[in-house]
Amino acid sequence: MTKLKCIKNSQQLVDEGFANPSDLTTLNEISKKYTLTITRQIANNIDKSDPNDPIALQFIPSQEERLATPEELVDPIGDQKESPIKGIVHRYKDRCLLMPVTVCSAYCRFCFRKERVGQNERGLSRSELESAFNYIESKKELWEVILTGGDPLFIRPKLLNEILDRLESINHVEILRIHTRMPFVEALKIDEDMLLALTRKKPLYIILHANHAKEFSQEAIEAIEKLRRCGATLLSQSVLLKNINNNVDVLEELFRTFVRHRIKPYYLHHADMTKGTSHFRTTIEEGQALMRALRGRISGFAIPHYVLDIPGGFGKVPINHCYLQSENTHYLVEDIKGTQHAYPPTSV
Repeated sequence: MTKLKCIKNSQQLVDEGFANPSDLTTLNEISKKYTLTITRQIANNIDKSDPNDPIALQFIPSQEERLATPEELVDPIGDQKESPIKGIVHRYKDRCLLMPVTVCSAYCRFCFRKERVGQNERGLSRSELESAFNYIESKKELWEVILTGGDPLFIRPKLLNEILDRLESINHVEILRIHTRMPFVEALKIDEDMLLALTRKKPLYIILHANHAKEFSQEAIEAIEKLRRCGATLLSQSVLLKNINNNVDVLEELFRTFVRHRIKPYYLHHADMTKGTSHFRTTIEEGQALMRALRGRISGFAIPHYVLDIPGGFGKVPINHCYLQSENTHYLVEDIKGTQHAYPPTSV
C-alpha cells in the first residue's frame, strides 16, 4: 500500500491501523467538525501497539470530543473580544498577536483554537496584512509582536521573510516572537530558506510546543539544532494533559529534555475550556501538586511557569503552588519537603 504524506481523513486512520474500523462513523463525525491532519513524522512516532501512546492521544480524534460541558467555550481565551482588526489580538498593552495563517501542519485535539484552525487555508490577504502592519505602526506602545495562528512556520519562507522584515522596520517594535510546533510535527519545513527568513537583526524568540519527551524524534532534534543556528532564543510551552503528561516523572523528563536541547522551559498551560476537551483537563490542584513535586527534583531554570488563561479573555496568571502564607506577626514559609518555617516580617 502506498502511504500518503499526511493522514487527512478517518478512513486513512483505519487503513493504516491507527483506529478500529468500528470507530469509523464516530471519527468521521468528529473530523467533519474539527480538522484532522497527521503528518508522516507524527505517524511514524506512534506506537500502534500502545493504546495510551502519548503522541496518538494528542493527534488522533477520540469519541470524547463529542462531549461538550456547559462551561466550555468556542473562544475560551477571548481572542475575538480582543481583536481590533482581522489577524490582530491586542490583549496586553506592550504586545500583540499577529496571526497571518490559521492552519497548521497537524492539529492537536486539545487546541484552544480548534473551532477555527484549519478552516481557512488562505490566511490573511495582502491588504489584510497591510492593515495589520498599519495597526502595529499606529500603536507606539507595542514593544513585542508575537506571530501565532495557526503555525507561522507553515508560511512560505519568502512571505515569512517579508512579514518579519516589515515588523523589523517598525522602530518601536523591539522584540519578535514566534510560536510553533513545527520541529515536532513536520521538521522538513525547517530548511535553509526558512532559516534565512528567521535570521533577524532584532531579538527573535521562538517558543516550541511539545508535551512529552517522546516528541523529540531525531528529525525534531535536528530541526531544533538548525533553529539555534539562526540566532533565535528558544523557549518552550507545554499543556498539562490528562493521561499524557500529568505525572511528575513524565514532566521531569520533558523539562530535562527541553534543557538538554538548550530550550528554556517557559510555560506549562492548564488546559483551556475548549469545547470537547474535558477528557484532557486535570484539576488545578493536581497541576499545583505536580509543580510542587518538581521543585527540588530539577533545577529551577528547568521549571516553567504553570499558568491559567482566564476564560473570557482576561489574560494569563501564574497558578503555581504557594510556599508563603502570612500570619499576624510573621510569615510561614514551606520548604520543598513540606515543612513550614517562621520568617520575620520585613522591617518598615
